Amino acid sequence: MTLQRAPHRNDELVEDCIFCKIVNKEVPADIVFEDDELVAFNDISPQAPIHVLVVPKAHISTVNDLDEDHAGLVGRMVLRAQALAEARGIEEEGYRLILNCNAGGGQTVFHIHLHLLGGRQMRGFG
Repeated sequence: MTLQRAPHRNDELVEDCIFCKIVNKEVPADIVFEDDELVAFNDISPQAPIHVLVVPKAHISTVNDLDEDHAGLVGRMVLRAQALAEARGIEEEGYRLILNCNAGGGQTVFHIHLHLLGGRQMRGFG
């Protein structure tokens, strides 16, 4: 099996990226939050009763492409996920946040996104 590296490494919208198309309103999504910097929407293949993706509007292919200038953005992604968990009433029972990086790490869309999973008991990962 050959692992493929992310095809794009910039902060511009990318024509063939599904998340860029969602950001640009070219593809429909069940959007639950949007501001100037982020969009959050329900995952179309949920792995838990609550499965929301928090996505920056700027295209950043993988976690490996982040730099110091993105520190605030990543922090705001986490804080938005926290607020979405609270809005759904799962902040006390618990939830999981996941950032996958590259194919070997489970990333299938090469535009960074934070998974918010909750609404059931999560297993593994101590």
